Amino acid sequence: MTAAPVPPRPDIPARTHTPVRLLLINPKAPESFWNFKWAVERVLPGKRAVNPPLGLATLAALCPADWQVRIVDENIESLPLAPEADLIGIGGMGVQFARQKELLRYYRGRGHYVVAGGSYASLCPEEYQPLADTVISGEAEYIWKRFCADFENGCPAALYRESGSVDLQDSPTPRFELLRMEKYSSATLQYSRGCPYLCEFCDIIVMFGRKPRYKSVEQIERELERLRELGVRNAFFVDDNLIGNKRAAKALLQFLAGYQRRHGNWFNFGSEVSLNVAQDPQLLELLRRANFNWLFIGIESTDEQTLRDTRKLQNVGEPPLEAVKRINSYGIDVTAGFIVGFDADTETTFERQYEFIVRSGILAAMVGLLTALPRTPLYERLAREGRLIEGAGHADNTRAATNVLPKRMSYEAMVESFRSLYRRLLTDRTIAERIINKHRQLVSPVYQPEYRFRERMIIVKRLLTRGIAAGGATRIYHFLRSIPWRSPRNISLAVVDWITALSMRDYVDRHFAEANERVGRKFDRLTAGLHKKLDSYLQQGKIGLSLQPPGTGAPGVSISLQGWLRQDFFARARGPLQALLKRTPATITFRIDDIGAAELRHLRRLLKRLERYGDRIFISVHERLLNAVAIDSSVFNLLLEPRAR
Repeated sequence: MTAAPVPPRPDIPARTHTPVRLLLINPKAPESFWNFKWAVERVLPGKRAVNPPLGLATLAALCPADWQVRIVDENIESLPLAPEADLIGIGGMGVQFARQKELLRYYRGRGHYVVAGGSYASLCPEEYQPLADTVISGEAEYIWKRFCADFENGCPAALYRESGSVDLQDSPTPRFELLRMEKYSSATLQYSRGCPYLCEFCDIIVMFGRKPRYKSVEQIERELERLRELGVRNAFFVDDNLIGNKRAAKALLQFLAGYQRRHGNWFNFGSEVSLNVAQDPQLLELLRRANFNWLFIGIESTDEQTLRDTRKLQNVGEPPLEAVKRINSYGIDVTAGFIVGFDADTETTFERQYEFIVRSGILAAMVGLLTALPRTPLYERLAREGRLIEGAGHADNTRAATNVLPKRMSYEAMVESFRSLYRRLLTDRTIAERIINKHRQLVSPVYQPEYRFRERMIIVKRLLTRGIAAGGATRIYHFLRSIPWRSPRNISLAVVDWITALSMRDYVDRHFAEANERVGRKFDRLTAGLHKKLDSYLQQGKIGLSLQPPGTGAPGVSISLQGWLRQDFFARARGPLQALLKRTPATITFRIDDIGAAELRHLRRLLKRLERYGDRIFISVHERLLNAVAIDSSVFNLLLEPRAR
């Protein structure tokens, strides 16, 4: 299919008296482990996503005071398809690039001036220039203000690139009030940018440099006060390495410890650090005093030579298991990232990863296949060696695919071992073993429940009914044996551990199914049943039905709604479609070419029944029906096709 032509940039008149109406959009991200979809949708009361778009809230604060700014996060709310906006800004990370492209084309095709930015636009601005009127590449504190002034004067440039160093003392307090904070499980804030280390596979130093830069503690205090006013209790410092400069980190932590004392330990904090935090008792004590419940650590590999080869030297110094145990001994939970696919890795590496994760008790263990990001030293080296897979994605390293050809195993063996590792880690028995091992080390956790008593009871009830009981007697047994009954203070954290693990298991069950003969037979049987149920409508030409079976790509069913349909059609379709989504990895695509008011009500009831599988349901609506059909794009994948101008 050829791409639709991109319309030319519109003429922008200079503004006189009317303020600019700016719509900032965070595109929907494809589901991954990081979404914790099962937890936020099935267990946590009122939540829709884990973290809000901090970058857009910061951008809003950089706008002229009289601009009217609105932020829409498609991960928690549906897109406005006909917004009243003079300017639309679309941010995002690499994993959101496909949706960014779609939104840029859609809104530009409707005559809006569109500007693209975010981390991936900073890394690869050339990929956005054919799509956007303006591209913002790099940190925004200075160049966004220049763009705003130019836009008001009617002369915006096509590209604004930050080539210097941004002083974070010039970064404003993000406009958290523009975000629907109640819909997120945690707020985000940032103290520093940049990392002093040289990990071969990382793009952080490409974007932010090796010299960490910091906000003042006064800036952080203003941000915390604003979050406290909004009732936020969980806050995540999104710094890529909070302890990149230990002296500055200790100054922040000393301030935070005092702040928490003054406000009754209001916040539960978390952040990202390097494993060498374990070798600094003062840092660990300050983290505990400041109420850091958890730390995310890129452990990557347990093999010291691999760490040296990939220049992850900050993880070398002591066995990683001992480092994790020491961090746990301060009451701080460890979540971690792991990578398989380094040059020295073989199929036996997956077994070592499994043993380490079980013994360490890490529940949120994000194992990924080595992925080469553009502009990184790894990407350049593998390009020279001819080991990059042309056309393969590089945005999400938690999926069962990558753009790297391994050196000491076949690609197919690596992917299958990756799937197998996750299946083993997420059996009921292994979940219980990991929780037991963790709580042997985590004697006095910093964690304190952030929800009110009534909300905690709702969470426990949902976990027990939707998670534990749903797994039958075996899961109930392993759940009961894993709870630290003799340490009542630890019980709440063990409940959180089960929520985390079952959320990851739900993702694996839905996304890691193989396109094997068994899946193919299920797909054939279920689609035959669907065809039989809908045969009369097919004969009348009121619907179209096409199939893509396993083996030719991701299995899928496409249904075109082409005319008047009775309620009977939607009732007939519901059962087979639910079974197809539940028992196979198939996607469903609805193509709505024509539909009346009565049929629309029935369609909405059908979609309500299929909501749980919304990430695998794609809906394409004829342009003239878009507003009438009103598909919730935060739940389903709304396909937007550009209209030629």
